[in-house]
Amino acid sequence: MEHYIVSARKYRPSTFASVVGQPALTATLKNAIASDRLAHAYLFCGSRGVGKTSCARIFAKTINCENPGPDGEACNNCSSCAAFNEGRSLNVVELDAASHNSIEDIRSMIEQVQLPPTQGRYRVFIIDEVHMLSTSAFNAFLKTLEEPPSYVIFILATTEKHKIIPTILSRCQIYDFNRITVRDMVDHLSYVARNEGITADPAALAVIAGKADGAMRDALSIFDQVAASSRGNITFQSTIDNLNVLDHAYYKRLIDAFLSNNVPEALLIYKQIRDKGFDSQFFVNGLALYIRDLMLASGQQTLPMLEVPDQMRAEMAATASRCRPEFLYKAMDLCNETDLNYRQASNKQFLVELMLIKLCQPLSPSHSDSGDGEGQLKPIAAFTEPHGVEPQPLRRQSAQPQPVASAPSPAPASYDIRPLEPMVAAEPRPAMTARPRLRTPELSLRKTLTRPEDAVDAAAPHADVRSASYTDAAVTDSWQSYIQSHNTARLLINIMRNCSPVRTGDDSFRVEVENDIQLNLLNDNLSDITSYLRDAVINDNITLDAVIKNGPSSPKTWTEREVLDHMKRTNPDFGAFVDDFNLTLL
Repeated sequence: MEHYIVSARKYRPSTFASVVGQPALTATLKNAIASDRLAHAYLFCGSRGVGKTSCARIFAKTINCENPGPDGEACNNCSSCAAFNEGRSLNVVELDAASHNSIEDIRSMIEQVQLPPTQGRYRVFIIDEVHMLSTSAFNAFLKTLEEPPSYVIFILATTEKHKIIPTILSRCQIYDFNRITVRDMVDHLSYVARNEGITADPAALAVIAGKADGAMRDALSIFDQVAASSRGNITFQSTIDNLNVLDHAYYKRLIDAFLSNNVPEALLIYKQIRDKGFDSQFFVNGLALYIRDLMLASGQQTLPMLEVPDQMRAEMAATASRCRPEFLYKAMDLCNETDLNYRQASNKQFLVELMLIKLCQPLSPSHSDSGDGEGQLKPIAAFTEPHGVEPQPLRRQSAQPQPVASAPSPAPASYDIRPLEPMVAAEPRPAMTARPRLRTPELSLRKTLTRPEDAVDAAAPHADVRSASYTDAAVTDSWQSYIQSHNTARLLINIMRNCSPVRTGDDSFRVEVENDIQLNLLNDNLSDITSYLRDAVINDNITLDAVIKNGPSSPKTWTEREVLDHMKRTNPDFGAFVDDFNLTLL
């Protein structure tokens, strides 16, 4: 029985032409060899599995080849190439810095540097994972790296260039390796499958390439795993089952549910995903990436950025044409928010389900993304005009109905909003004890309606200002909810925990703090807090002021002298101690 060799070793590149996904870099190395312009030290950088060590070995073999080809490739027939291919060449020395990172290992290598090559022109020292060398080993290596013998070439390989000291970097020619694209991986895996007599579905190979995350070595290892389980017939279904990958069909069904405002369908799809054993955070991240790909598929300029097969690219472009830019932006923001809060959530399933419910109503009115004001979301540059599902107009009760050009389509019952109250000027407030502060202008419906371009639609219903009824308890609960959702801002949260908004008018609330420091900090965040409260109670008329608390409960700021006198009065022994030693404040 023939000895089995894994694909990652069997199909390891042996020539520059067989290196996958690095055409510019390999061309540069071949030109350097052909023109005999070789540096004494090279640094190959890049993520795992992109061909750094393989290119270093090919480079070492080629520069010692006795009969190199005109294209800069080794002949693989001369005695030097034969010795290298058989693993008995003394001109190539490899050192794994991950396990040989001490100063003694570097000194041993420096001793070998003094020996000239027994065959060929150069001795090549390949140091893999060079960033693992200790500081003392780096320092011992510096002088030799800067001025090695004429017959010595160093090739350093690393996955973390930032960990290498600058004095080493300055002595090397640096080559950055690219991540292998999905298309290049699929082409190479198709070549391997043909050589091995394996039938492979291109969609399955795309899944393997995506799972490898830019590493050709990982892709070949995953290919062997899937090929072993599928008995030489790699299908899309067998691949996603073997690799525990969530089928994109689930994400597409979710998008359909979002666009049709079908909350039960979205929750049922999520249950199916959980029943298959997928982690909820894994699902959220996968959905976020799918929506991101939909955004890229929305325009011709960004469509080539999708690293998916052509058939899937066309399907995603068709799905993206049904989605408005506002929906995609809001969906990505909700997915990101859920991912950030997932670890701290006590009920993770509820958090994800709440995200899905919000995604089924992504264009509900809010102070930040409704109307034509500053908060309106803009499409990406690739868009000429928004396409797809139009947002359903909100059903509004009007005290005096006015004729419109066309009747609006009915909206879901969840979008039922109370009629707008007529805007009246607020009553003047009494002077505050706190120092005055600048206020940011609020979005006004009157300003929006009086724009010239909106004069034709002045009679149409608008939803710029929300005026739903609320209670003081609802405002207090929203205040506490803000505290819980912004627990990283510790100074602000500590202040907010010690006070609560108190109603001073119809929609006016006041917060009392202890001193100027607290007042300034709260005023800096007052606009954001007010916006949060307005969203929570669905009322844009709420205003919030901060003042310094007056009265006996207000703490007194004592001087150092007052503190010392107070301690002497309350503790006679301490007072005697101070007087006996004649202690004074500096």
